[in-house]
Amino acid sequence: MLKVYNCIATAHDLRLVALAAFICVLASIAAIRLLRYARISKGRMRSLWLAVSAISTGFGIWATHFVAMLAFTPGIPSGYNIVLTILSLVAAIFLTGIGLTVSLIEDWRYGPWVGGAIVAGGIAVMHYMGMAAFEIAGTVVWDPVLVAASIVLGAMIGAIALPVGLHGDSERWKIGGALLLTLAICSHHFTAMGAVSIIPDPSITISQTALPAGLLAIGVTIASLGILGLATAGVVIDIRDHRRSELETDRMRSLADATVEGLLVCDGEMIVSANKSFSLLVGCSADSLIGSKLESSFPDSAARAKLMSRPNHTLETELRHRDGSMIPVELIMRPIIFAERPHHVIAVRDLKRRKAAEQHIHFLAHHDALTGLPNRAYFNARVDQEIAALTPGKSLGILCLDLDRFKEINDLFGHAAGDRALQTFTSRVGALLDDQQMMARLGGDEFAILLSGISGPAAAGRLAESILEVLGNIADAPEVPISTSIGIALSPDDAPDRQSLLNHADVALYRAKQEGRATYRFFEAKMGAEVRDRRMVEHDLRLAISRDELWLAYQPQLDIKRGKVVGFEALVRWKNPSRGEISPGVFIPIAEEIGAILPIGDWVLKEACREAATWKTPLKVAVNVSAVQLHNAAFAQELHGILLESGLPGKRLEIEITETALVRDLNRTLATLRQVKALGVEIAMDDFGTGYSSLSNLRAFPFDRIKIDRSFIKSVHSNQQAATIVRAVLGLGKGLGLPVIAEGVETNEELRFLQEESCDEVQGFLLGRPAAIETFREYTNPDASLPQADPIKRAASA
Repeated sequence: MLKVYNCIATAHDLRLVALAAFICVLASIAAIRLLRYARISKGRMRSLWLAVSAISTGFGIWATHFVAMLAFTPGIPSGYNIVLTILSLVAAIFLTGIGLTVSLIEDWRYGPWVGGAIVAGGIAVMHYMGMAAFEIAGTVVWDPVLVAASIVLGAMIGAIALPVGLHGDSERWKIGGALLLTLAICSHHFTAMGAVSIIPDPSITISQTALPAGLLAIGVTIASLGILGLATAGVVIDIRDHRRSELETDRMRSLADATVEGLLVCDGEMIVSANKSFSLLVGCSADSLIGSKLESSFPDSAARAKLMSRPNHTLETELRHRDGSMIPVELIMRPIIFAERPHHVIAVRDLKRRKAAEQHIHFLAHHDALTGLPNRAYFNARVDQEIAALTPGKSLGILCLDLDRFKEINDLFGHAAGDRALQTFTSRVGALLDDQQMMARLGGDEFAILLSGISGPAAAGRLAESILEVLGNIADAPEVPISTSIGIALSPDDAPDRQSLLNHADVALYRAKQEGRATYRFFEAKMGAEVRDRRMVEHDLRLAISRDELWLAYQPQLDIKRGKVVGFEALVRWKNPSRGEISPGVFIPIAEEIGAILPIGDWVLKEACREAATWKTPLKVAVNVSAVQLHNAAFAQELHGILLESGLPGKRLEIEITETALVRDLNRTLATLRQVKALGVEIAMDDFGTGYSSLSNLRAFPFDRIKIDRSFIKSVHSNQQAATIVRAVLGLGKGLGLPVIAEGVETNEELRFLQEESCDEVQGFLLGRPAAIETFREYTNPDASLPQADPIKRAASA
């Protein structure tokens, strides 16, 4: 090293050494820039730019060498062999061209390293051919160690220079590559010069054809100017390309930023541009993404490989957000030309909303929207799985539940209240279940609970009791009272398959409803026939009107004082072809439960009004109206239509309502009754004394008549309290100016008691059993030639 230093410091003109270094730097910068430009070119243009780069680099190496040789002052005559000098330039250009070509071989990662080493070899060949062209009056002696060191040093640095210069697009990589190439040329030259020792020999003469140093200086000057020109051209081209690239990048970024989807422009797997949508999606700025690898945003290597191998095909994968969370995305890659080079653009679509929508759709397909519970399909699938996985010694329980009188809740309080009742029921019952139990809504107010892996019926019974207890907690009662009936069936004891198991639980549910509701029952084999019979009744009842199986029986109502029939109560009867007469006490509750009471009630009103309109005697007709009918918003309007159609005056119609209808929704009921009253229709309170808040109800609305329930009448002689109550009601009626009618009069003693207490009207079996209207034609259409019989006298003499 000291020898090399002494060679530079003592045997060279340092001003020319600096000039050589400057020329070398210019040549290296031109070489790297022209080589990079050749890389982005195609076909003949690539070959042209490779040739220009090789000439520039070769001239640079050659000029650096000979300027440095001009700086070398051995102090004895010297000159340069013209042929070898020219051959050294040709060798530098040729070998440099080979090295640069190798460095641009596509898809070979070692190309720049090998190409750089070949360029370093060209430097060595040019140097030692140039030294061979050096003629001097003396003997040249070489130090083999330094010769080897110069070759190795140049090869190592040259092998690094091209990979660095071609690595990235930033200016630092270009400058780094140029400086390393400069270092390779200079280190080789001056190390090799340090290996030279010249021994003067006056006997050796310089040939006449040797090129003097002055002429060489002119040639070097021309070469240097050429290098400067090529370097300037390279800089100009690079600046122009840089500006063009910036303009194209800005244009593409503006277009990309206008899109909703994320867009990436990539060179291989390196990101060179990203739009705002992608930067927002990934959670960092677009500038910070430039130069990073796709791996940093898309960690799934298999997905990346598939994306790169299949252009124009969509692919779903996950995007890593800056906070580490993963976002589902859809990718599609297309090749493009960007900055006059092939790149590819990747469109990134955020799938969060779509995935959320798909999950919601999947949830809705398997769950009930109102309560959030699994639906029938999901429940059935789960039951099938549990039955298949049932182990010996374990049982699977099914509880079928429905809300008692749920249709009345909807009719009386509206569907919004019904929905709230279902949600309240769901939350209360769901709070009792553990992870091994599942509740589902099968439809309407029908629910089912699956108990898997239980030891026996006791566990199902305990849960049923807990459900009834939590719903019956008055301290935490909802706005609408809720109760439920429960049917229980077990597998494998009651049934081995789902369908039979659900049917049996449903049968047990019907038994629970028949036995008073708000209770639970286990399935028993004998229940099957009973439930099938009830269902047949339900089926026939729905068709009773269309099959003309309903008819009206009429029971007379008598004025006690005058002894005359003043009206009839119309009572619906059902005669089924196969079952015969079915009691109203049997089919009316069923009609209310299955929702058939509305069409039946409408039919009764129409038929009673039509019949009463045909009577010659203007007697009244009384019709019972259920709470469900009364809470129908269109009831008054429909009643008006019936009166118009039948031609019956409103004052001849009396509707009877129970106090229960008032209690359930007083305001709505009173509003409807006022509309009915406006039609001239009279209103009677039926079963007075058996409901709630009777006095407050009488005060809230001016009824036209009070009916004393038969349960009080039949006890007036055997129960002093019943007699006192009847007297009180009769006194209340007189005080309020309301006529009182007693129903259920069956004995002469009951009749005499009512006469003594000044009751206004009576009806009952004693005075006339309900029968077809033809039985009472003497009252509705009397014959003027025949006197009317007194029903009271006839009853007393019977």
